[in-house]
Amino acid sequence: MQVRRKLRFRLTLSFALFGFGLSALFAASLLHIRYRVENQLVSSSLQQDIDQSVELAIQNPSEPPHSHLMEAWIKSERTLYKMPISWQGLGNGVHDIFEAGPDGQMHHYKLAVRRKQGVVGFLRYDVSRDDLGRRQLLIAGVSAVFFFSLLSLLIGAWLSRKVLKPVSDLAQRLREFRKNEGAEPLAAQFANDEVGELAQALDEYAQRLTAMVKRDREFNSDVSHELRTPLAVVSSTVELLQELPDLKNKLRERLKRIERASRQASELIEALLLLSRAERRGPARGEVTEVTKLVADVIDSQRPQMRNKPLSIEMIVDRPFCVNAPAAVLSVALTNLVGNAVKYTLEGKVTVEIGDSHIEVIDTGPGIKSEDAERLFQRGVRGEGAGGSGAGLGLAIVRRLCDLYGWQVSMRPRIGTNGAIARLDFKSKGAPVWEA
Repeated sequence: MQVRRKLRFRLTLSFALFGFGLSALFAASLLHIRYRVENQLVSSSLQQDIDQSVELAIQNPSEPPHSHLMEAWIKSERTLYKMPISWQGLGNGVHDIFEAGPDGQMHHYKLAVRRKQGVVGFLRYDVSRDDLGRRQLLIAGVSAVFFFSLLSLLIGAWLSRKVLKPVSDLAQRLREFRKNEGAEPLAAQFANDEVGELAQALDEYAQRLTAMVKRDREFNSDVSHELRTPLAVVSSTVELLQELPDLKNKLRERLKRIERASRQASELIEALLLLSRAERRGPARGEVTEVTKLVADVIDSQRPQMRNKPLSIEMIVDRPFCVNAPAAVLSVALTNLVGNAVKYTLEGKVTVEIGDSHIEVIDTGPGIKSEDAERLFQRGVRGEGAGGSGAGLGLAIVRRLCDLYGWQVSMRPRIGTNGAIARLDFKSKGAPVWEA
């Protein structure tokens, strides 16, 4: 995952890099200009001085050559042998030579040579001191680069703090607004600039979000009251009808189906309302549910769906256990898993195995593809052979409930035979589970 840097850090770094680049460019330009000007000035001075000395020697051969700024020698072609061997072959112009000076140390000289009408003139100028000055200038330039870079960094940090202070204040107020829903609007605390416009947009978004949350809470409250009341009436009426002494067996069976459907609807409503509240406040704990008894009730509720189908269903208990979650939540999850197995299995057997902190629902239906196993838990996705019934919400609700309580639900095809296996694991993320 790519990491994003803070805006303040980017501004500070950009300002520091700009200062470093500008200082380095200034220092490099200064050194280059100094070198060009110095080299041109020295060469011009040497050439002018040697020209004058040669002309003076031609006009007055008896007068010895002299220079107030540098050493000079005027030789004829016959006396040229008296000069250093390395000089004798040099042509006209200014040359760089390195040789020992009077103090025995190595020196850097500029040597101007002029040959004309049998007269050879040499003019030597010691530029070692200029080399030392150039090195000192280089050190000073490097020091200036680091100094200006540090100064740019400090100024950039200070400027970024000043420039981004409104943004930091806005972020702090947003954190306070998140903690306290009744906080004051943000736009009134900022100037009429870009940050103020952002604060205004956030205020408008917060108003819409608050209104939406309020409507959601009101809807949950209305649903809780308006749906539970008629379901309670249906449930109580069915209980009264079942107590009639002259009730026929066929009618009694239908009343039992109504009772189961009413109970499932109540559990589903309770689970959905609990899910809506818990996603804002966290899952509800404190209610211990015995898994074996709940699985038996779910299996009994699905038996009417098996009529006119050569299908059997059984429960195998290897190790009973309890979970710390409301019975309605677990009932909705298991009803969807077992109900899907019964729905898609036309013949054969559905087995519900209760193992060590997990439940597996194994069927002999058409099965599923491995690549479709995870996709079935997405909202609106239905399995193959679903026909026109269902909206593809059952497994999506199961996944949301499992995510909320730290469980893990999965589906996979059976190996070597038809059918699928749905597994509900209660210990996958550390959810509280203990033996019954």
